[in-house]
Amino acid sequence: MTSKVDRSYFLRVKFIYLLYYLRLRFYNSHILYWVFLMSSSSTIREVAKKAITERAVGIHSHISGLGLDEKWKPLPVGDGLVGQLEAREAAGLIVRLVREGKRPGHGLLLVGPPGTGKTAIAIGMARELGKDVPFVSISGSEIYGSYTKKTELLKQAMRRAIGLRITEEREVYEGEVTSIEIEKAEHPFNPYTQVAYGALLTLKTGKEEKTIEVGDRIAAQLMRMGVRVGDVIEIDAETGHVVKLGRSSEAPSKWKGEFKVAKIIPRPDGPVKKTKKTSHVVTLHDIDMANLRIGRSLLFREEEISDEVRQKVDEEVQKAVGRGEAKLIPGVLFIDEAHMLDVEAFSFLNRALEQEFAPVLVLATNRAMARVKGTDVIAPHGIPIDMLDRLLIAKTNYPTRDEIRRIVEIRASTEGIELSPEALNLLADIGEKLSLRHAVRLIAPAKAVADIENSSVVKPEHIERAKSVFIDVRESVQYMQEVLKKDPLFLEFLK
Repeated sequence: MTSKVDRSYFLRVKFIYLLYYLRLRFYNSHILYWVFLMSSSSTIREVAKKAITERAVGIHSHISGLGLDEKWKPLPVGDGLVGQLEAREAAGLIVRLVREGKRPGHGLLLVGPPGTGKTAIAIGMARELGKDVPFVSISGSEIYGSYTKKTELLKQAMRRAIGLRITEEREVYEGEVTSIEIEKAEHPFNPYTQVAYGALLTLKTGKEEKTIEVGDRIAAQLMRMGVRVGDVIEIDAETGHVVKLGRSSEAPSKWKGEFKVAKIIPRPDGPVKKTKKTSHVVTLHDIDMANLRIGRSLLFREEEISDEVRQKVDEEVQKAVGRGEAKLIPGVLFIDEAHMLDVEAFSFLNRALEQEFAPVLVLATNRAMARVKGTDVIAPHGIPIDMLDRLLIAKTNYPTRDEIRRIVEIRASTEGIELSPEALNLLADIGEKLSLRHAVRLIAPAKAVADIENSSVVKPEHIERAKSVFIDVRESVQYMQEVLKKDPLFLEFLK
């Protein structure tokens, strides 16, 4: 592989100092993109074919939208989402309003029990707005315990959720993935985990098939996006930016049309390497940081971004938009555990979301009545009334057994794990009795058991073995209660 961590670091340092020396401005799109991407290798080299290997898959990488029909009504199964029809329809109406340039209040509040798909719906909203629309997910508790002020962290999150789309003619590699192998190495700071440092993949079009070797940054994108055989992707030959366009209509599938996992598109025609009009998105926070680093040679140290820097960025962005060189696009800012935000954070969000351009805010909570942090007020969902009045609220429900079965089936297929019909039914029973999350978490250990026993298919006995050693939270609580009953002194101490 041509990509090495130490070489990438020195390249980045050298390039940033060169920019500072030449005093180049951040609004040049080519320069801007190199500042962002020089931290690691985006080398692409054409090589001979090679076999595929295993890969890691993100938990929500299979979601490609909200699964809506032409009348904006949710399908029972679509775009990787199952059930939750009311919440998905509500999210779809929010997306439609945003597309029409209207602001639906301050955003959407999703309320429901844990494990009912609130995060998945928020991701689906971003995918429905566009494949390259920014999606930022944070937890309400993340803003505490940092050297940076709470309001600064929220401001950075909001600007990460606003993108600037730049359209231009670029050289790209485009095609259907017919094989993919991601090479991994030991993490430099954690020997028990692995990181991608390169990949070998074969792309096919209607005209030709080509195998290319890519560097660590592209490989990390492929792993994070869950790219697999049959996906149609586009790789920028200069910057290494990867776009997952959809699922090839010619890819083999045990599901008719495979509408459950991804949007179906035709296999690209023409050569694999081509010049086409394409667009890439950078966020306002990326531009803020690039401008800050060029001016102060700041590489890794955290520092608050001044209002002066942001004002200059906004001025240049407005000029670029006015010249027709770029377009601002609102993304989705998802804040889970919204009840963990305090009154200062809610006050900031109230003001910030009234600005001319703001991201789509999606809050999620599983609380009914809770104290607003920083006050003695008990409010619905732990959110101040003046903030609640500006939100639209939708609910999520526990999935039915049939929905659990379909979710497990989609998840296993996304990870490339084959389940026997009996094993699938057993996992559906576990999900209905205990929780969907527990059923999904048992898939990987059951696959490991199947591999140990030289079985390519996960069977009920493999799941039973995994279930016997990995217990659900209800079982763990019951176990500890029984143990503590045997030691009254220790139980009194815990009280």
